[in-house]
Amino acid sequence: MAKDQEPGLVSAPRPADAGPPDAVFKPQVRLSGSVDEKMFAAFQEQFLAAADSSNPLVVELTTVGGDADVGRRIAADIRLYRERTGRTPLFFGKTTVFSAGATIMAAFRKEDRWMDRHGVLMVHCRKLTKTLELSNFLKAERPRVEALLAEIDIGIEVQTWGFRELIAGSDVTLAELEEKAQENWYLTADQALTRGLIAGVV
Repeated sequence: MAKDQEPGLVSAPRPADAGPPDAVFKPQVRLSGSVDEKMFAAFQEQFLAAADSSNPLVVELTTVGGDADVGRRIAADIRLYRERTGRTPLFFGKTTVFSAGATIMAAFRKEDRWMDRHGVLMVHCRKLTKTLELSNFLKAERPRVEALLAEIDIGIEVQTWGFRELIAGSDVTLAELEEKAQENWYLTADQALTRGLIAGVV
């Protein structure tokens, strides 16, 4: 690191064959299990302890998914950290990075994402499970139907935000991702690297 470079900043892109930064192997934030309120609490505790450190912030994640909105909340803190401090948080996905885990990964820039060689990434569209029972006069039921449509529309918009972040800098188009994510789209770490979704495989 250059003497005049602030700790945690990356002054220039790393060569493609340079391998991962040493910091990747020393994560300050380790998250494992379902993406839920318990994981969020663990993230907050570790994140706050590490955010003011002079070391690069590294988040290690293993998850089979969970609450998409909790994933978005964690992702928001990562984005704000990068924008507020100008520093470069790094992502290290191990074993499984599924569903809401991909939402968290999307908060990191493509060049700052790493996965272990046996890791698997899975992406799918947001889902809605709801029963709407209509049994009243049409004018009374219309607002309920409109509210459900509004919920669906905003969910699709939120999904698009995350998808665009995930594929930025890759050769995956939004149309391709939306099509494949209608069902669970699984990619090995090597496939994710080939498609340009991550910087490298460890």
